[in-house]
Amino acid sequence: MLRFETAGESHGECLVATLTGLPAGVPVSLPAVNHELRRRQQGYGRGGRMKIETDTVEIVAGVRHSKTIGSPVALVIRNRDWANWTEVLPVEDFEGSEEKKKPLSRPRPGHADLAGAIKYNFADARYVLERASARETAARVAAGALAKAFLGEFGIRVLSHVVAAGCVRLERPVSWEEIEALSRRPEVLLGCVDSEVEQRMKAVVDEAYRTGDTVGGVFEVVAHGVPPGLGSHIAWDSRLDGRLAQAIVSIQAVKGVEIGAAAEGAASFGSQVQDTIHYQAEERRFTRGANRAGGLEGGISNGQDIVVRGLLKPISTLRRPLESVDLATRQPALAAYERSDVCVVPAAGVIGEAMTALVLAQAFLEKFGGDSLVETRRNYEGYLEQVRGF
Repeated sequence: MLRFETAGESHGECLVATLTGLPAGVPVSLPAVNHELRRRQQGYGRGGRMKIETDTVEIVAGVRHSKTIGSPVALVIRNRDWANWTEVLPVEDFEGSEEKKKPLSRPRPGHADLAGAIKYNFADARYVLERASARETAARVAAGALAKAFLGEFGIRVLSHVVAAGCVRLERPVSWEEIEALSRRPEVLLGCVDSEVEQRMKAVVDEAYRTGDTVGGVFEVVAHGVPPGLGSHIAWDSRLDGRLAQAIVSIQAVKGVEIGAAAEGAASFGSQVQDTIHYQAEERRFTRGANRAGGLEGGISNGQDIVVRGLLKPISTLRRPLESVDLATRQPALAAYERSDVCVVPAAGVIGEAMTALVLAQAFLEKFGGDSLVETRRNYEGYLEQVRGF
């Protein structure tokens, strides 16, 4: 079983991720992991924190001589901003520490602030903010980079692009080649494959900047080269579509998921929605007339690209704060403002890639097993022979 966990707070010493269950022998490149972390920090609309942090990973366990050794992998990302918070968030209390605190007593609508403070009986929402912050996703991206490295050994790639920012939406189909080309850009604007649409997205973000607002959007993650047969129809929690949906919704500010052309399908007749089945005798393989199912049928991958979209609400921290209540006085107050972003849709796409890669790597290992990459490859190649002979 492949599993991962993260730890750390937004302004704490560091972020930590552990990834358990990768077979021995998976090649690991620190520059490749750092490249993913850099992609997460890019995008028009990011805030001042990105000017402070230049995320790089330290691998302190589970990798030796650039390969996994079968034991848990431990990854650390240092927070540069910690230097400004050492007395605000100390591990051990000290005399006078109360005066150093930076309480957050005016919870932000749409954030975890109030619900978390009530749940954990905190007098203010500072500790809730620190863990609920999307800063945590840097650790997910680092772990996801290792899942990507594992999947890459079997020809599976996971990338993303932005479909919508605010009211501006890309309305045409996008090819895998376009998404690949986008991933090779040295700098990310808004992560849209169409430059004309991207400029209109930028105008929406500019308007949010001007008015002290924020803007959400939609990102699409595409997994290319996934074999048929991952996941299962036999139990609700083994369905791959459900697992992917949970992974995407777990990303901060994501409020909805679409797999394939779900929204279009809901408004169509069945004859217009299903992907027709065909067979190419020369290549001895089944094909489909389209991919409206997003590569998943009955909770099982069907060999086509897996396509999953995340619907991201505008983030909750606004420079023009909304109405709230002061936790100490219970009186009306304007919500707190902490240094934040205006638009994070491209970054959310990179996080979506990481979560998709982790779920697919987990499903891949459930099916093919292996304590070493050699063993996993042997099992996988045997399965491909079975598929070709079907």
